[in-house]
Amino acid sequence: MSYVVTGATGHLGRLVVAELLARGVPAGEITATGRRADALADLAAQGVRTVVADYADGAALKDAFSGADVLVLVSGSEVGQRVDQHRNALEAARDAGVRRVVYTSAPHADTTALVLAPEHKATEELVRASGLVWTVVRNNWHTENYEGTFAQARDTGEVVTSTSQGRVASATRADYAAGAAAVAVGEGHEGRVYELSGDTAWTFDEFAATAADVLGRPVVHRAVTPDEHRAALTGAGLDEGTAGFVVALDEGIARGDLADATTDLATLIGRPTTPLAETLRSWV
Repeated sequence: MSYVVTGATGHLGRLVVAELLARGVPAGEITATGRRADALADLAAQGVRTVVADYADGAALKDAFSGADVLVLVSGSEVGQRVDQHRNALEAARDAGVRRVVYTSAPHADTTALVLAPEHKATEELVRASGLVWTVVRNNWHTENYEGTFAQARDTGEVVTSTSQGRVASATRADYAAGAAAVAVGEGHEGRVYELSGDTAWTFDEFAATAADVLGRPVVHRAVTPDEHRAALTGAGLDEGTAGFVVALDEGIARGDLADATTDLATLIGRPTTPLAETLRSWV
């Protein structure tokens, strides 16, 4: 069985390749794609086939996917362009003879109001219509998304959000990569949607308390209104669009869009997901 992983120059895609190797897939049976040859060089040195391929370049994608049985389609990072990019990848996979696709989506993509969800919902529809055997893994938030928040706590003693008491069922990128790899190499996942998350959903009051324990200094969560948050972000130098996006994400958390802690991920990887405190300790 041979595998191709897109986005292998990014955090999640690279970890998926590492997980496939850790699960005993021979390096020669893995193709890693990405935009930069230099960022793929270390994988090539391990014997992984590497191909420079942009999501916009259908011909390059078809070449990259040639000979692969399973495509792990790691969602693109360019908001607003991802549906077309993913369509290109799915068409290239079909034309290259790929049999099966595993797509990394967003939590409850077909029903949530989360600001990032519409592109994932549209892609899931493309996946189902692609003619490929498919599995969708809907990843909740990456704990690593909050490394900057932890740095803020370290530097100021505060965590400032407009999330109210909303919860985040985060897990690490390595946890999600292990889940995607488990689905890619496993059996019985055809036509299934997995809601992947950390084992525990936490509030930002709990994040602040955990940061305080890790840092050995007082840290508080200062909850502000969305308007106050937007003003603070633009005052700190963020442009209006980026500040609005951050506030929209926090509003989604306040609504409960990221609160669903399931057992799907822990079941797939055969272990508990990485606790919040363990990840925060790794940043000290």
